Amino acid sequence: MLVVGSLTTIALLLFWPLAVGAPPQAAPRSLAYSSFVSDVAHNQVASVAIASDGTLSGHLRNGQAFISAAPTAVPDTGLLPLLASHHVRVRAVPAGPGWVSVLVSFLPLAFFVGLFAWIGWAVRRNRGGVLGQIMGVGRSRAKVVTPDMPRTTFAEVAGYQGVKAEIAEVVDYLKDPSRWRRVGAKGPRGVLLSGPPGTGKTLLARAVAGEAGVAFFATSGSAFVELYVGVGASRVRDLFAQARSRAPAIVFIDEIDAIGGRRLAGLTAGANDEREQTLNQLLAEMDGFEPGQGVVVLAATNRPEVLDPALLRPGRFDRQITVPLPNLSERAAILGVHCADKRLGADVDLMEIARGTPGFSGADLANLANEAAIVAVRSGREVLASEDFWEARDRVLLGQRLSPNALRPEERHVVAVHEAGHALVAALCPKADPVAKVSILPAGQALGVTEQLPLDERHLYGEGYLHDTLAVRLGGRAAEMLVVGEASSGAANDLASATELATKMVVEFGLSPALGPVGYSSHGPRFLGPDPLERHPYSDRTQRLVDSEVARLLREAEARATDLIRSHREALDALVQLLVDQETVAGEEVYRLVGRPGPPGRAASRPVAVAAGGGALSPAGPGHGHPAAASRGQLHS
Repeated sequence: MLVVGSLTTIALLLFWPLAVGAPPQAAPRSLAYSSFVSDVAHNQVASVAIASDGTLSGHLRNGQAFISAAPTAVPDTGLLPLLASHHVRVRAVPAGPGWVSVLVSFLPLAFFVGLFAWIGWAVRRNRGGVLGQIMGVGRSRAKVVTPDMPRTTFAEVAGYQGVKAEIAEVVDYLKDPSRWRRVGAKGPRGVLLSGPPGTGKTLLARAVAGEAGVAFFATSGSAFVELYVGVGASRVRDLFAQARSRAPAIVFIDEIDAIGGRRLAGLTAGANDEREQTLNQLLAEMDGFEPGQGVVVLAATNRPEVLDPALLRPGRFDRQITVPLPNLSERAAILGVHCADKRLGADVDLMEIARGTPGFSGADLANLANEAAIVAVRSGREVLASEDFWEARDRVLLGQRLSPNALRPEERHVVAVHEAGHALVAALCPKADPVAKVSILPAGQALGVTEQLPLDERHLYGEGYLHDTLAVRLGGRAAEMLVVGEASSGAANDLASATELATKMVVEFGLSPALGPVGYSSHGPRFLGPDPLERHPYSDRTQRLVDSEVARLLREAEARATDLIRSHREALDALVQLLVDQETVAGEEVYRLVGRPGPPGRAASRPVAVAAGGGALSPAGPGHGHPAAASRGQLHS
């Protein structure tokens, strides 16, 4: 509507003089010279204007305007005495238009010049307005951060020492490129940062610009793509032109997979034309500047597997740096950064909290610190206590806690049996992750939760650990079958997660004797999880064999869990009664009931209130599925 209104206003300004104009007047009467002399003689002429070229114009006594012409070849010397004798007002005028007429004739041109000058001024003054969008559609929308603005440095990026050491060479090159040239080395043209969401890729890019003290052009891949073909390519050209003019500079493209996706031959019609032209222009621009110009391209993505190979080759993105989820010490350092503006109690141990948050990204830890502050505000305190962090952690993992009265008494008993089965099998399996807490407090879609936390962060998962994990996930169903006599719908999440893990064991890990040492894992890192539309790379006959092996692994795991629970039935009944009475039981109590010592140094083993429930939160499998969820510990609903 704004565009239509603006165009309507401009049209009115243009055509108003033509539409309004001067008031309508009668056309002057044309007289022959003889008729003019006759009218003068009969006292019908009131006034006359005589031009030097013989043109006669004036008004009759009845008000009628007239126009005539006197002969110039044979001048009439008796005209002036005739006019004087009949009292006609005579006025002499120069030939041609006067200066006023000339000025009026230039008014339309001056109007158009002024109008276009105003449009240009309005576009320059406000590129984000309607006129700016019309006239500047092909200009880059990158946000420019100059060195005199507040800067981000590596000191504000906690942890990631290895990543910062590798990317620090970009800073060194931008600060002193001559040192590189003296050795004959060329600085990197492009650096690709990839990793799970929330790990701080954008923050690292800003820190590089802050450390180097150069101009920083920040944009996203989606800012280049428009409906009109050619706009994205124009914006890429404009972005790199601005970067070259302000070199040394850094061009940062976030979510580059929006324009850098793999090109498919024969499928470039329609909307793909704009994306492919934008990608082609980006490839040309990255080849079009020399390393000595001091322009470095940084890009970030969560999906490096979809990027075009031409974009990843040396000479464009020379380096590909993976920004992983933070480890234990890095999580503690990140928590320290996000708690710097908060008042912490004496009982708060950030290292202990970091041990209880495996698999949390930097964004997750920032959210955890903020949720802990909210818990303290809700309790009317200004100092954060340790329990605030644990309650916030449970809220992040599970969600809002529901009322304990949401379950009927018989449902509470079934939930207690189910969760006690999980906890008992986990405590009895030697290679399973230790039990941290068991609760039957309903939360969201979950009626209860058994929480396991690893002693150390795992990078490799042995076959024994995987079989123990399967048994733990089926322990709740096995306990229901033994105690209640039938299974319930509460095991749906456990069955789904166990099936997914068993499928990975058969298809990807080569742990099936029937299938043999064959792996069908997906190529490239999948930080966002597997593609649900991707077809399996094996035949239907192999699929039947996979289904048979997955069912065998699950049956064996359920049988093992059933045997463990049957042989420790007294401990199971005691744990069920504790859960019904106390609602939340610490991991140490579980180990005491089964007669085994708890693992030393286990984190987050005390009973803490389960903040709001999280439904089906069992991880997809060790090191697979969503990376953050996969390493946050086992959660069995």
